[in-house]
Amino acid sequence: MKPRKHHLKNGRMLVIREAVVEDARDVLDYIEGISGESDYLSFGPGEFELSVLEEEDYLRKCRDSDNLLYLLGLIDDTVVSTLTFSAGRRPRVRHSGEFGLSVRKRCWGVGVGSLMVDTLIDWAKDTQTVTKINLRVRTDNQRAIVLYEGKGFVREGTIRMEMFLDGKYYDHHWMGLVLWRMNVE
Repeated sequence: MKPRKHHLKNGRMLVIREAVVEDARDVLDYIEGISGESDYLSFGPGEFELSVLEEEDYLRKCRDSDNLLYLLGLIDDTVVSTLTFSAGRRPRVRHSGEFGLSVRKRCWGVGVGSLMVDTLIDWAKDTQTVTKINLRVRTDNQRAIVLYEGKGFVREGTIRMEMFLDGKYYDHHWMGLVLWRMNVE
């Protein structure tokens, strides 16, 4: 996929491109940086335990697969967003996968997340493999739910007690987007 350039609502330029092996250190630094910016993430500071070599291996695996994707959103060559998508390996589930999205807090509300999801959907349509995109989102994350529903995702169920944080359990909605229907009733 070729890098895409987008003008954001704040006038800044966002470049969206696939991550490469050489991005591993920057990705890990980004992940550690965002880990303390939002309680909606599935990890907190110090909880994302991949080494640079492990991250390099994962990025290589994504680049070599037709149903895995690792996108970076960059402003001035600095990572401000990531989106990962992973589908199944076996023939019966290769078409369906789940994505996770994060955006630096200073970039919330200017269109970064929307553009990252659009890029995922376009990529998935081009794969000729991926026909279903899934996600999990905390039920109290209204901004994210509005974004996903605006892209056509529908709620397919609720996962109870999916996250435990500060002595409280949180539920997640399971949401999905069918890209095209073939032999689906």
